[in-house]
Amino acid sequence: MKPILLCLLATCAVMSISPYAFGQDDVAGSKDYPGISRMPGYYIYEYQETQFDSFTFHVKAGNTVKDQAVEGHRFDLRYNMKDGATMPSPLQIHRNYENAAKAVGGQVMYSQEEESTIRFMRDGHEVWAKIVNCNAPSGMCILMNIIEREPMKQDVVMDANAMAGSLTDTGSVAVYGIHFDTAKSELKPEFEAALSEIAKLLKEHPELKVFIVGHTDMVGEAEANVKLSQARAQAVVSALAAKYELASSRLISFGAGPYAPVASNKTEEGRAKNRRVELVEIATQ
Repeated sequence: MKPILLCLLATCAVMSISPYAFGQDDVAGSKDYPGISRMPGYYIYEYQETQFDSFTFHVKAGNTVKDQAVEGHRFDLRYNMKDGATMPSPLQIHRNYENAAKAVGGQVMYSQEEESTIRFMRDGHEVWAKIVNCNAPSGMCILMNIIEREPMKQDVVMDANAMAGSLTDTGSVAVYGIHFDTAKSELKPEFEAALSEIAKLLKEHPELKVFIVGHTDMVGEAEANVKLSQARAQAVVSALAAKYELASSRLISFGAGPYAPVASNKTEEGRAKNRRVELVEIATQ
């Protein structure tokens, strides 16, 4: 993807790393967001990078302005003007960001003289950026907040005992921590912790047979999601049989697609909950 020639992103949140940057060099450990250069005459005064966080952007839909919360890898930057640099107008700053995003197929989601929200794709990631003008003793400063949209890496998974308890109480248990790339059915490396707990559960309860049920959100066509969820469920069955030597007769894959949500599909948080693998006990008595 070709780089965006000017800069992008922002918000008026107070950013940390160093409350003050001495001189007019970029604060230690900082960097421009990859692929996005800065406005001429500016240096990075404050910088913070967070592996996973949420930020709320303004989005205009028709005549209505609404808030849109986006989760993922977060970057917060503040640019200050260097002494002697020519100060751009607020409109000049925002038009630069907006035009740069449009040049790579992005969208302007919100635009005012003092604030812009921009959305674009970079290296397979949906990137949201907010740009806000602020005033500093040296002149116009620029605040940026960036979110590379992505689901949180699930570091904590339900253990075998908790899974057994849920199966006893409700006959099913949702397992988070089994990850797939968008529209793919290949298991990602992060699945190992969750898969090992499922295998432990099945080995500790040799009489247990389960449906491995794949679920998706409602993004895309329902029929395609059903096929995708079936392929993902089968990938889990195959991995359990191959890696943990579990009898395939104890594991039956099923793709439920988007038809059994546990949360609203209107929000990213809800869609993330709906994308799951579920164990359902096969019990006839």
